[in-house]
Amino acid sequence: MNKAEEFEELRPLLFSIAYRILGSVSEAEDAVQESWLRFDGSPTLPASPKAYLSTTVTRLAIDVLRSARVRREAYVGPWFPEPLLSDPYEDPARAAELADSVSMAALLLLERLSPLERSVFVLREVFGFGFADIASAVERSEPACRQLLVRARRHMAAGRPRFEADRHKRQELATRFFDALREGDVEALRDLLAADVRMAGDSGGKAPQLARTVVGAEKVARLLASVFPLLAHVDVTFEPHEVNGQPGAVFLDRDGQVLYALALDVLDGQIQTVRSVINPDKLGHLGPVADAWAVDGEVRRARRRKE
Repeated sequence: MNKAEEFEELRPLLFSIAYRILGSVSEAEDAVQESWLRFDGSPTLPASPKAYLSTTVTRLAIDVLRSARVRREAYVGPWFPEPLLSDPYEDPARAAELADSVSMAALLLLERLSPLERSVFVLREVFGFGFADIASAVERSEPACRQLLVRARRHMAAGRPRFEADRHKRQELATRFFDALREGDVEALRDLLAADVRMAGDSGGKAPQLARTVVGAEKVARLLASVFPLLAHVDVTFEPHEVNGQPGAVFLDRDGQVLYALALDVLDGQIQTVRSVINPDKLGHLGPVADAWAVDGEVRRARRRKE
């Protein structure tokens, strides 16, 4: 197998590592591409291409994350990961770890960790790497990596998200949610929402926000029921998708351009969290991006006509 074939076989794993460390599709893709350039430029084929490339992409991701954290501290409003519709890496032996770790809730929890803690946690807990390979990737001793993992586990355990394990139940609830959303049915929405449900959106100050963070079934249901029929009135549609491994949808303007992505956290037969990503900088990998300000203007005019 030549270098290009070795790399393509490992690309899904490399992307999945980088995405979990960075929470960004575009930055993860850049790190994977740079790892290829370094691999291709090495004069010999490493004894273990997997170890070499995993180490390279991890180090690149750590460097990017260190600079990204400064930007995120100055971010306007809530920061959410870039929505991921499908994880390219599959490993049946680690299916549960892979699914849970890509959720928005888990990625937001990882934001609390230092770049080294985050990288060690991802490599060990999610992908099952040995400590020798982890130590090489993060350029620390094995004992130091074990300590980093202890600290990371402690932080993660304090707020580890829980999700409905039954995929069929999750999807059935999501279908009912989107049916009620389409109809603007306040009562049906309220019945599907947990009493302390939270709704929040990430616009980064670059798109109109649906609302500031809203808490409580009654408030969230009324907000959703008031907004979405107006969006439909200006020909906004949505396509159900898994978003970061959880039920969700991608919303499109009348020209089929991406307006935003929405993800649901489901547990105990109720929706616990509703998150939307509308920052256009985070949507380009999903397709051509809509002009959210223009859509918002149409919605406001539609609302005035109804009044």
